[in-house]
Amino acid sequence: MRSFRFLSAAAAIAVICSAASCGSISSSSSNQDDNTSQAGTTSAAEDTSASVTEDTSASETAEVTSEAATADDTPAPDIAGYDLLWHDEFSGSELDESLWSRELRQPGWTNEELQEYTNSTDNVFVRDGKLVLKAIKSEKNGKDYYTSGKVNGQHKTDFTYGKVVVSAKVPEGQGLWPAIWMMPEDEMHYGQWPKCGEIDIMEVLGSAVDTAYGTLHYVEPHGEQQGTVVLTDTDFSKDFHEYSVEWEPGEFRWYIDGELYHTVNDWFTGEAGGTEKPYPAPFDQPFFVQLNLAVGGTWPGNPDETTDFSKAEFEIDYVRVYQKPEYDTNVKKPEKVYREALPDGNFIYNGDFSEAEDLTDDINWKFLLFEGGEGAAEIKDNMIVISTENEGTVDYSVQLVQPELPMIKGKKYRVTFDAYADEERDIVVCVSAPTAGWIRYLQDTTLTVPTEKKTFTYEFEMKDKDDPNGRLEFNLGHRGSSATVYISDVRVEEIG
Repeated sequence: MRSFRFLSAAAAIAVICSAASCGSISSSSSNQDDNTSQAGTTSAAEDTSASVTEDTSASETAEVTSEAATADDTPAPDIAGYDLLWHDEFSGSELDESLWSRELRQPGWTNEELQEYTNSTDNVFVRDGKLVLKAIKSEKNGKDYYTSGKVNGQHKTDFTYGKVVVSAKVPEGQGLWPAIWMMPEDEMHYGQWPKCGEIDIMEVLGSAVDTAYGTLHYVEPHGEQQGTVVLTDTDFSKDFHEYSVEWEPGEFRWYIDGELYHTVNDWFTGEAGGTEKPYPAPFDQPFFVQLNLAVGGTWPGNPDETTDFSKAEFEIDYVRVYQKPEYDTNVKKPEKVYREALPDGNFIYNGDFSEAEDLTDDINWKFLLFEGGEGAAEIKDNMIVISTENEGTVDYSVQLVQPELPMIKGKKYRVTFDAYADEERDIVVCVSAPTAGWIRYLQDTTLTVPTEKKTFTYEFEMKDKDDPNGRLEFNLGHRGSSATVYISDVRVEEIG
């Protein structure tokens, strides 16, 4: 298999609307607002109740019929412990409308995306045994105009619990945004996005095709958990890869090419200040698969002169959905586990950098690169040395984090650390909430790091819901400098 570097959900970014998803705006992984501290997706699911499709002959039941399950005669492989529910190998000459509907949307419908989703066979077609969703650039009223393709299985292949397996090849290019994701057949069952839930099986930005994201969205205000895979010796546009999610009553598991990289089992839904719906809501109802290629939007940004639309094709080789013969729906939400402070009161583990730990795993410190960031980090002489080769396009392009910090409502906390740099430069520090919509407990704070060691101190009060997964972040990207930074003696402690 290809060489992977795995990033946890904590490494994700928050965006304001999930990939391609979204209809009601919110946030997903990457920004974090706006910061997406990570990677990516925010999502806002779309208001599927208002969706428009070319085919209006939807079945009246969320059950997948045996006819749909056998619509494609090309065999699909067996998976031990599962039955094949339905599949499409795209072996015909055109889109199988017993399984899929073309979704029609106007530009700007969600995430500030630029494309119009059409029913044109120029945007959605089958070629050489593969479904192709093609983005096309043209001109309208003297301005650039984009069309693209989106298909969904709403009212045709809805199902509750199962394993979805999709083989796909993504396009490369600034502003292109392919996605494989799922929305509930009845979005209003628990309320509009994000309360209804959203399952993102795969999202890749055309500007960073070495990175793929898998994300779960839920609750209002928006909460999410995201996993990330970064290829180290190739990228996702060079060949087909298999993206999969296993959805069970009490757990989701994401895979790429058969390798598990993300697991979630502690979601919930409801409204702010209201009563939570019984677990495992909202993921206890029928969902459907959808595929699309977006252009532009709040996460990927718009196309530019480097985007080659002659190659703007999202290719899908097959979609296969399996189910176990039965599922145990008597599940309970796992209890939250809160990290204990060290004997000296510090919630940061290895804050003195006395251990030269692995900075790529999910234990204590983790060094991350996104959106064009290039650099390295090394622990030595009781400090961490962060060097930057390319500062990237966002603050979190070069980033050091430590997650799993217990943040308790009503408590006050102090963050302290020492830092200096080879040349005076700015960095950004914050305490974020990667599984609670990327809100900030300690707001993004820009500070100037001098050439002589200096101690920095910040205090804040936790005013939000208890969270066992606060995350301390040092963001060194997109600050107008690539000077090496030295950080030591990091502490996060409860005060007062």
